[in-house]
Amino acid sequence: MAGRIRDEDIAAVRDKARIDDVISAYVTLRNAGGGSMKGLCPFHDEKSPSFNVNPSRQFFHCFGCGEGGDVFSFLMKIDGLSFTEAVERLAEQFSVELRRVDGGEAPQRRGPQRSRLITANRMAQEYYAAQLASPDALAARQFLAGRGFDKESADRFGIGFAPRDGEALFRHLRQQGLSEEELVVAGLAKRGNRGHYDTFRGRLLWPIRDSAGDTIGFGARRIFDDDRIEAKYLNTPETPLYKKSQVLYGIDLARGDIDRTTRAVVVEGYTDVMACHLAGVTTAVASCGTAFGDDHARLLRRFLDHQKGGQGEVIFTFDGDAAGQKAAMKAFEGDHNFLAQTYVAVEASGMDPCDLRLAKGDEAVRELIDGRIPLYRFVLANVLGRFDLDRADSRVDALREAAGLVHSVRDTSKIEAFTRELASSIGVDIDEARREVRKAAARPRGQRETPVRRAPEPETPAPVAAPRALPMPDPRDPRISLERETLKLVLHHPEVVARIADPLTTDDFQHPAYRALWTLIAASGGASGAHTGWVAQLRDAAPDPTVATLVVALGVEPIRSTREPDAAYVRSFVSRLQEMSVARRIADLTSKLQRSDPTGDDYRTLQASLMEAERRRRSLRELALGLQ
Repeated sequence: MAGRIRDEDIAAVRDKARIDDVISAYVTLRNAGGGSMKGLCPFHDEKSPSFNVNPSRQFFHCFGCGEGGDVFSFLMKIDGLSFTEAVERLAEQFSVELRRVDGGEAPQRRGPQRSRLITANRMAQEYYAAQLASPDALAARQFLAGRGFDKESADRFGIGFAPRDGEALFRHLRQQGLSEEELVVAGLAKRGNRGHYDTFRGRLLWPIRDSAGDTIGFGARRIFDDDRIEAKYLNTPETPLYKKSQVLYGIDLARGDIDRTTRAVVVEGYTDVMACHLAGVTTAVASCGTAFGDDHARLLRRFLDHQKGGQGEVIFTFDGDAAGQKAAMKAFEGDHNFLAQTYVAVEASGMDPCDLRLAKGDEAVRELIDGRIPLYRFVLANVLGRFDLDRADSRVDALREAAGLVHSVRDTSKIEAFTRELASSIGVDIDEARREVRKAAARPRGQRETPVRRAPEPETPAPVAAPRALPMPDPRDPRISLERETLKLVLHHPEVVARIADPLTTDDFQHPAYRALWTLIAASGGASGAHTGWVAQLRDAAPDPTVATLVVALGVEPIRSTREPDAAYVRSFVSRLQEMSVARRIADLTSKLQRSDPTGDDYRTLQASLMEAERRRRSLRELALGLQ
């Protein structure tokens, strides 16, 4: 059986797969200076970018959650791949032939490879798209034409048709070499008492793609009246690729313009996305078979540019009915997920973008989006609309409920203005409205439970504590910033540092993690022994997980210098770091001298050592200033 992938082939994949190109399929990256790039972390919820990528070092690191590593680590984390699967996927993407060491046993797989599932969905989409031209798909083509979509539109969005024959796709893909297990796991087929059958039969299909453009699932609409499945829409079941709460239809088409315009439009259906894009609103996306939720917001925020003062926009379109109002309330509850401003666009007669385009044309769709109103005002109007404001008791009830909305507004600087607006809308005194808003702010969000503490049972021996990892240093701590910058110079520019840093010792580093990293660097031959892949080798050889993370973090963190560091620049850092060590020794000697007998031999020895240390400090100071 084939064994592990050869190390030289893994290295070839790492060299060809630029980490910024790979990560850009998932995260919008922007230049951060010093050869680094920055974006919103895909691994935790954040509103200010702390996710750094260094293309020259081929590493990423998030200073918010601590995730970091190389291009393989990124794919393993974000797509749940094994190391081998990550290598194989990138090898296929960047045309690197993989060879394996004979004799070893291949790792046991827990199911089909992700690349095989992607292939299955891609081939299914191609098959379905071809079937749309078949005689059996006449009803599907008529449905599209009835909503203003021609063949060119269908081709643009990859729309297809699933034959009514319940095994057509299954037979086709099996003939193409895909296994039964792969088709079932991909959600394209199901197992029945009489064998396998297609998940989708006799339906119009929209391919659902991830942000990288890979087809990961399908949305299917009922076309025929005799369809035995009552649901109008069906979606691919949950699979290793398709998680409905984490995908947005149209994100592959919209992500570039979302980044460029810092605007995203969230609509309610596949045909609404099509209508918007064809009308020129090319930032439209939609959730797939579920309401827009927090996970969708996190996905969308990766492509919204939050580095422009938070002036981006997220515009929701809702139907004017009760369901639309409920959706608006849910969107308002998730408003905190966005740094961008949230708006709502609702057509006066209640038409969705698809119907509006069909009735009034492309310009009407663009005008609908441009005529957006703040989401807060839309929600407030819906809340007040439930009360009879001609009655005093209803005005009190309306004020109490609406006060909670005012208090929950994300931009606290607007609360006073909204309070005045609320008082005017209901017809109450401004001071009364202010009191209700203050009461809303004081209401507890939930009772906090006090944990019950139990005394340890005396007969139970205390467990042996596991070894604790080194603490991660705070990059903002000014007391150890010099240590951090010096180590960054060693990792980023070992060819310049070379012998200049050789005089440094572990005593020059106060933080235990920095000290451990310097020990690791020295053990590898120091900066003079640096070579291609040296930083990756340091990470792999790190004796502690904190040190391994630190290697990656410092490898992607930009150097503070605005110019290319030279020998004089490096020498100033090394000398200042040594000077701080000498200063600590001077403080120790001074303390001992004050506690010593002035008539004893120790006193004179300490004096001599103190004078030598002072001389050494002056010399290092001059060296740091370039005076020597």
